[in-house]
Amino acid sequence: MIEIHTLDDPRILPYTRLKERDLSREGGRFIVEGHLVVQRLLSSSFCVESLLVARERLVAMLPHIPPGMVVYVADHGLVDGIVGFQFHSGVMAVAYKGASSSLDDLTSRWTNAPITLMVLPDITKTDNLGSLFRIAAGFGVSAVMLGPRCCDPFYRQSVRVSMGAVLTLPIVRSDNFLADLKSLRTLGFDLVATILTDDAQPLALATRPSRLAVLFGNENSGLAPDEIAACNRKVVIPMGLGVDSLNVSVAAAVTLYHFTQIAHPCI
Repeated sequence: MIEIHTLDDPRILPYTRLKERDLSREGGRFIVEGHLVVQRLLSSSFCVESLLVARERLVAMLPHIPPGMVVYVADHGLVDGIVGFQFHSGVMAVAYKGASSSLDDLTSRWTNAPITLMVLPDITKTDNLGSLFRIAAGFGVSAVMLGPRCCDPFYRQSVRVSMGAVLTLPIVRSDNFLADLKSLRTLGFDLVATILTDDAQPLALATRPSRLAVLFGNENSGLAPDEIAACNRKVVIPMGLGVDSLNVSVAAAVTLYHFTQIAHPCI
């Protein structure tokens, strides 16, 4: 345990001064905050650089800290001075992202069991992205594929809102999104676009294929025309009472609940 007596201590610079984009650029690091999410980080496969723990939280965290871990300990009042205290609750960690998965990596893991892939071309709000990961984990999604315009799922707000789901779900970061959609079709995936058009099938009538990839669009503009064209099915959640759409996270929860819990399998 290393005692910290000032927030100016250079050893805790990642927690107190560095911007997230700088952490990511300088070594691919990210911040995790909150005792529950940090516990999930410590039980994951991610490499953890260090912990910063308020003294009052140390006893509760000790059973979860592996031998040899660098742990900075400071008085609760000092840790309060770090921006975001209401979220980190006196427990924070710095970890390394590591390499993302590729479609080829995941293909080797997939068997004949039903597979559900969440595909996000262009989610730009970190809280939405975190919520989508939590929903994906809750409904048994196999992996999440992110388009090149998506925000970083390892931003602290995204990790926090996901309740650590970002740390457990395989992530594919696509650099050539349309080509990867084509590859999914080649691999036998049914690509489903979630859109708001009259020619889309009402979600309640949609059947469940064995290999399913569901696309959820940008918060403001939805899916792009070429992304919709790459799909072989379109579904819609019918709206009423003058409401034109749902938040993307709510729409994803409704859609994935249908496909994983209700939908009849394709014959």
